[in-house]
Amino acid sequence: MKVNISEIVNMDSMQKSGFTVAFLILIIVFVKPGKAQNEAPAIPFNPKKYVAPKVSSSLAVDGHLNEKGWQKAAWTDRFVDIEGGEAPKPRYQTRVKMLWDDTYLYIAAQMEEPHVWATLKKRDAVIFHDNNFEVFVDPDGDTHQYYELEVNALGTFWDLMLTEPYRTGGKAIDSWDMRNLEIGIDIQGTLNNPTDTDSGWTVELAIPWKDLEEASADGERPEMGDQWRINFSRVEWKLESQDGEYHKVVDPETQEPLSEDNWVWSPQGVVNMHYPEMWGYIQFAGADGAAFEWNEEEDIKWYLRRLYYRQYRYKEDYGTFTSDPKLLESQLLAKELGLKEQFPKLTVANIHNSSHTFEIQLKEPESGCLWYIRENGRVWSTALQQ
Repeated sequence: MKVNISEIVNMDSMQKSGFTVAFLILIIVFVKPGKAQNEAPAIPFNPKKYVAPKVSSSLAVDGHLNEKGWQKAAWTDRFVDIEGGEAPKPRYQTRVKMLWDDTYLYIAAQMEEPHVWATLKKRDAVIFHDNNFEVFVDPDGDTHQYYELEVNALGTFWDLMLTEPYRTGGKAIDSWDMRNLEIGIDIQGTLNNPTDTDSGWTVELAIPWKDLEEASADGERPEMGDQWRINFSRVEWKLESQDGEYHKVVDPETQEPLSEDNWVWSPQGVVNMHYPEMWGYIQFAGADGAAFEWNEEEDIKWYLRRLYYRQYRYKEDYGTFTSDPKLLESQLLAKELGLKEQFPKLTVANIHNSSHTFEIQLKEPESGCLWYIRENGRVWSTALQQ
């Protein structure tokens, strides 16, 4: 099944805007800066990595994955629970492949599923109320201005841009659209039929670079060897059959649906997909692929992120941010991460702070860069002055 955007009925504008406002109010009420939203993830920093081959001819986006290009692309590792670590393994398998050409980023997800179910048919509905597949892309890796796409088994989707993570006050730009997105769905079984057992469903996506490049470092689509941050999530509800239809299993005490499962490619270490610093990496390669090449700058960025988490812990304890690097145990952190051997001249150059804001500056003379992180989590660098 191939889905065209024009075939999806849009929500009435007044209903849509009202729903969006209500949804954002919920985000603001329940997701505020503080320890609960800015604590360090409970797993080591070890994001997944993927090398995507480039294809020379366009693909038929129908969910069948029978072109030669898809045969050259490797499957990712099986998805794990969003918290990673010792969390229970997902009940059903999920895997992803990626390709690219000069026009599109191609993504294919294969999801094992005995009960393929979807109800939402209006574009920009909150798709995770159904079982779904989700894509998150941060082209320049600064954890701000990134994209989210959610798709259900009907091919209904919700596309949005985030100004920054919700936990630091980010807003969802629901009016932002992927104008030429292509979606192909293949169901291995029957949709919304509790009387049989299905095998699963496949979603195939072609996301235009024109819709992604505005948040890239130079406003351009990727070139060979470039790396972007990316992650994938699968929301899975527990279902039961009632009167010939699927319904979410409810808690007998509260009569509310049981919590959904969140299964991901690169684990977050926290039940929150909006920790872009924990997402995986896609490296754009040629037709024959290549070995993934780790960029050591990512180690420096993670060091800054550790200082960032420590700042929020300090504020939780003392009511304000600190300007004293020693109180953040920066040298100990560097030793823990092995950065003193890797970057022997790495130093905290400065910390500007107030009761509600901070900016940490990290100097790395050998690379000629001054690195920064602010209270909103954005990371960037500038050239050191000679």
